[in-house]
Amino acid sequence: MASSLSTDERALILAPTGVATQTSAILASVGIECLCAPDAATMGARLGEGAGVAIIDTRTLHRGPCAGLQDFIAQQPSWSDLPVLLLNDPAALGPPQPWLGNVVMLDTPFDGARMLPLIDVALRSRRRQYQTRDALQDLQRRLHTAGSEPNATERALRQTQKMDAIGQLAAGVAHDFNNLLTSIGGSFELIDRRLRQGRAEGLDSVLHRGQEAVGRAARLTHRLLAFSSRQSLAKQRVDLRPLLDVQRLQAQLSQHVQLTLQLTDDLWPVTADESQLREALDNLLQNACEAMPNGGVLRIEADNRQIALQRWDDTGLPQGDYLCLSIIDDGQGMSQVTLEHAFEPFFSTKPVGQGIGLGLSMVYGFSRQSQGHVALHSRIGHGTQVDLYLPRHLGEAASPPPRSAGPRQVKGRHVLLVEDDAHVRQLLCQTLNEAGFVCQSRCDASAALQVLRSSQAVDLLLSDVGLPGMNGRQLAEIARTVRPHLPVLFITGYAETAMAREAFLAPGMQLICKPFELKQLQEQVAHMLGAG
Repeated sequence: MASSLSTDERALILAPTGVATQTSAILASVGIECLCAPDAATMGARLGEGAGVAIIDTRTLHRGPCAGLQDFIAQQPSWSDLPVLLLNDPAALGPPQPWLGNVVMLDTPFDGARMLPLIDVALRSRRRQYQTRDALQDLQRRLHTAGSEPNATERALRQTQKMDAIGQLAAGVAHDFNNLLTSIGGSFELIDRRLRQGRAEGLDSVLHRGQEAVGRAARLTHRLLAFSSRQSLAKQRVDLRPLLDVQRLQAQLSQHVQLTLQLTDDLWPVTADESQLREALDNLLQNACEAMPNGGVLRIEADNRQIALQRWDDTGLPQGDYLCLSIIDDGQGMSQVTLEHAFEPFFSTKPVGQGIGLGLSMVYGFSRQSQGHVALHSRIGHGTQVDLYLPRHLGEAASPPPRSAGPRQVKGRHVLLVEDDAHVRQLLCQTLNEAGFVCQSRCDASAALQVLRSSQAVDLLLSDVGLPGMNGRQLAEIARTVRPHLPVLFITGYAETAMAREAFLAPGMQLICKPFELKQLQEQVAHMLGAG
């Protein structure tokens, strides 16, 4: 049985009733799911279903057989080293058992202030282990697909093809960004010229064109990150039916395209980034419509799929539960040559200026980063079918986010901005001051630490991640030793940081990815300051 996000994060407790109840209450207060096991054998069985940390009272280890628990710990796969928080009763008989492995001790009696930091460290360590597991599974799938080692000629051919693909990608990026830079630079130049001439009329439309080009540039970088499976995804429970609302879908289709939906009644929710899933669906709809310029029938089907243990099919997915979303058109179809290159970035069969060839590559990257799969089936004259597989979500629905605060509620709060780029630093500092915050800025971590170690008021640390010398994450760690409850908001343009945000962030820390709108930054700062 495949473990879910919920079971991967839960805590399993083996302790006397009173201690187990106290521990469950402490963890539940910060939203950590708990499961109490009556004995070591049950504990071992539940650990096999997934867990973030095991909490064990030493007294339970001396009151009965520990075979089930001991077997699980001894037989862990190479990527796993289960964190164990051992509740140590000083009056208990005998030392802790060495077979427990990755143990941290906490003497009883205890409280939440002593327990929760240890639990946080354990869960972060376990997340890293699960990331290693996922990477190993991905490598195994690739090795299975690759088969035997190609000979020298095949390797040389693949290297040539790879360099050709990189060259095509670089040329495509340069072409589109040159167009965008021309639009942005031209807008600024025209605004400057008219202001010098004292002509303010028509500046709104010029400014709008420049802002629109900036937005297109941001979307282009996001699609490139999606293709490379390095975009920032806010994975959560997503129910597909609202995204497949007929009225929403029909608005994107031409009047000559007939839409039919066939959805399983009990569709499983999936684990995905809802906004990126919506964009992937919209890209597939657009491609399907363009394949039927004279009209036709577009079918959307969705059903639940189970991939059995140790069964490898054309999806290359590991065992588990998945939802399969199929987009089927009866258009002109693709040739075998087009089919082989369809997922490559900047590959397009459209005339110049009618598409940049990133739609399908974005869907491909999104599916991989979501631990899913996308398959393409097509023949000339027989239409095209795209199957998008996404993993089933087994947890509960997330609570709605709190409403953000308005500027009046945050007036006078102090923000320390750390950013090495002078232009960005000046822009952000000016923006926050105009929004009612009191913002001071520093160019590196050393200068910021001087402020943090002083008596100056700092209500929030706003730091770039990629600082020279000490990076933003290291700065935040030291800042928390001086000001333990200081909220930290990171800003980053690094794909790796954004992609691994869950493991990167500690409680009270959030991250916003460049490029962002200034309004978005203001709202995020206001929300973190608790002004709502």
